[in-house]
Amino acid sequence: MAFLEDRNLTMVRPRSNEAHEKVLNAALGLFAERGIEATSMDSIAQASGVSKATIYNHWADKEALLLEVMLMVNGLDREPEDVDSGDLQLDLTTVLTRKPPDKFDAARNRMMPSLIAYSAIHPEFGKAWRHRVMEPPRQCLKRVLRRGISRGLLPSNLDLEAAMALLLGPMLYAHVFHKEQLSKAPDLGPVTAQAFWRAHSQVRQQRIEKVGVTKSASAAKGKTDKS
Repeated sequence: MAFLEDRNLTMVRPRSNEAHEKVLNAALGLFAERGIEATSMDSIAQASGVSKATIYNHWADKEALLLEVMLMVNGLDREPEDVDSGDLQLDLTTVLTRKPPDKFDAARNRMMPSLIAYSAIHPEFGKAWRHRVMEPPRQCLKRVLRRGISRGLLPSNLDLEAAMALLLGPMLYAHVFHKEQLSKAPDLGPVTAQAFWRAHSQVRQQRIEKVGVTKSASAAKGKTDKS
């Protein structure tokens, strides 16, 4: 009997990923259609054709499943690709302009009101969700900024937390005030990256200082010539 059970497990394993995807897609559809509170694990099992026992082998509870669904539709279900083009402003722009997958736009928009309400009622889930949403771009930005510091492109005493707040602040502004018309919202990523680079670039600062020294020397020379 044990041999047969092991054999059955071996046969099922290749289908594990397929079952996982079925449950994610079924949960996404139900969360978007019914809302999060009104969707039960029983209904997800029925819609996906995957047994509840199998579902609980993949996820501890509905919140764990919900979190993975939200990470999937927001493109956060995998570690964001690091960027190192050699152009710091371009790398900042790349990180700040990353967008979630287009194919989930409709479902994501339908789920957001329910997600906000659910997060308010279940604060621990809301905390976990905010952490998973904000931490990946924060870590990407931190890597880019640290490279900039190590390469002498940014000041060695740059406050990383303040820098990330300056870079992410406009993105949050756009999300809050333009979320109803994101397609018409201004793309603040390139503008933010350019403004940050202009304010903190060591290369630009050195050029400004060099021009200032040159102008001062020219002014001093002019006064000497006149005298």
